[in-house]
Amino acid sequence: MATINYLTTVQFDFGAIKLVSDECKRLNIKRPLIVTDRGIRASGLLDRLREHLDPGLGFEVYDGTPPNPTEAAALDAMAQYRKAGADGIIAMGGGSSLDLGKAVALLATHPGPFVQYAAVEGGVAKITAAVAPLIAIPTTAGTGSEVGRGSVMVLNDGRKLGFLSPYLLPKVAICDPELTFGLPSMLTAATGMDAIAHCIETFLSPLVNPPAEAIAIDGLTRASAHIERATRDGQDRDARWNMMMAAMEGAMAFQKGLGAVHALSHPLGALHELKLHHGTLNAVLLPAVIQYNTPAVGDKIARLAAAMGLPKGADVAQAIHDLNAKLGLPIGLKAMGVPKDALQGIAEAAPKDHCHGTNPRQPTVAEYRTLLEEAYV
Repeated sequence: MATINYLTTVQFDFGAIKLVSDECKRLNIKRPLIVTDRGIRASGLLDRLREHLDPGLGFEVYDGTPPNPTEAAALDAMAQYRKAGADGIIAMGGGSSLDLGKAVALLATHPGPFVQYAAVEGGVAKITAAVAPLIAIPTTAGTGSEVGRGSVMVLNDGRKLGFLSPYLLPKVAICDPELTFGLPSMLTAATGMDAIAHCIETFLSPLVNPPAEAIAIDGLTRASAHIERATRDGQDRDARWNMMMAAMEGAMAFQKGLGAVHALSHPLGALHELKLHHGTLNAVLLPAVIQYNTPAVGDKIARLAAAMGLPKGADVAQAIHDLNAKLGLPIGLKAMGVPKDALQGIAEAAPKDHCHGTNPRQPTVAEYRTLLEEAYV
């Protein structure tokens, strides 16, 4: 069992779920609200969590997390938190449940309106250490939200915005690869590509942070070597372990900053009628963005190729495109159901996203539109 202290405390290994009551005790959480979704309840994973919760803990469950977490859901969960007299949160599920848990932890201890805490609204400095204690238990290997300082939420005004603060970091992450064994193959592929996108975008970000870059390269190496195995055989213990580690490393690294892939995928994810999967969007957008950024990143493309096990001089953007195809992911935004008339609005929203500023190049609205067109197949 590895106990890692980097940004936050991580309990990582098969069987780590058994430590949940010990961590509640350590954090003085006596009445947690479990924030999750109906899929986790139906899968039996919520029951597994309950098996390891001390009988003396009073807890309630909020399972209304939508595919892209919303302000409305956060307010509903916060109301339940207050009614139950909860004093902490256990967020269990994919990135949506974990991000929603962070939003509830914020709203439970900070006055509204919620929008004032968004990064693009100048909200970073308004988030204080009063945030309720949060334990994060990922059941996918992709977002890395369990070690991330951000929560990305769809607001009531329709915008999908990031809420960023070191105080939003979960107090502890419980990473048990066994919880991902039942993940369907396509969700394994999509969340795995999310982790790969995090590692690549962080590595290419122009900010100076060599430790983050080293972590990103290690995460990319692990994910590239194991994503096909994990997708093909969900019971492959070694592949599942390495994919969960890669996902965690991607988020550990993206404290350095992301880029144009996420600046586009965030507003795309806010298209309510489509409910687009974030990791799949990142996978589809990544080849065009890598191609666009290549002139501005020096030898970093070659270093990405090496980490991915590609031959010298390989076309990394094409390799990502080919990997998406091997994994059975959609070939483009059109295949995902994105209407052509939505592209201009997405292009106009992208420069306003908090990830835009840390891309190696600063795309104009016209260049963002071109990137979207390139991914629209």
